[in-house]
Amino acid sequence: MQNLTAVAHRGDPYRVRENTIDSLRSALDLGADAVEIDVRLTRDGVPVLLHDATLKRLWDHDRPLRSLSADEVRGLTGGRIPTLAEALAATDGSRVMIDLPGTRDVREARRVVDAVREAGARERVYYCAGAEEMLAVRAADASAEIALTRTTLAPARPVLLEAVRPRWLNYRFSLVDRALAARVHRDGLLLSVWTPDTRRSMRRLIDLGVDSITTNRVDVLRALREAPYTRER
Repeated sequence: MQNLTAVAHRGDPYRVRENTIDSLRSALDLGADAVEIDVRLTRDGVPVLLHDATLKRLWDHDRPLRSLSADEVRGLTGGRIPTLAEALAATDGSRVMIDLPGTRDVREARRVVDAVREAGARERVYYCAGAEEMLAVRAADASAEIALTRTTLAPARPVLLEAVRPRWLNYRFSLVDRALAARVHRDGLLLSVWTPDTRRSMRRLIDLGVDSITTNRVDVLRALREAPYTRER
């Protein structure tokens, strides 16, 4: 069970606002093995941490991120939306999973990949999202570590796997059963899941032998992972 990777979803969002430096640091203080962050580009092409396409839900500004420069974003949020470079500096030495919602253009993916390279973080960063986004990342970086996100039980097409060359398949946790876990491992891939937040769901996934769990409650996952193991019945 110690091989299970505990990934903190957007940091520690139940305690600290998601995708902020404070949230990432809180998750690492709780013992996360890795943090998952969402990255989008500003109007002037700066990668910043934000899950949604607008600032409305978290920052109460109904403005699309793509319509704002990095300086404007900083002004509207008091500097609390970090750039990717700032996030990588704050998590130095820790693994970072970068989710790229909506980044399907190779030029945009290259902006993110370049920021990771400039931060000297290539060896500790991996990327996740759907097929189009991960094809863009693969085109931008032939050696990137990729977790291909899957939202259905249909097996990924061999031509897609050949093009993306993922190390991981990343499934919504409710889709995962013993047969799927066995198939993924039989194909020589690692299995990651997102985002179970109850102990019951986490225990079930640990029992199935998943390799990584991304959760909003990384402290709970760490406690379950390190407790004496009793198989769920």
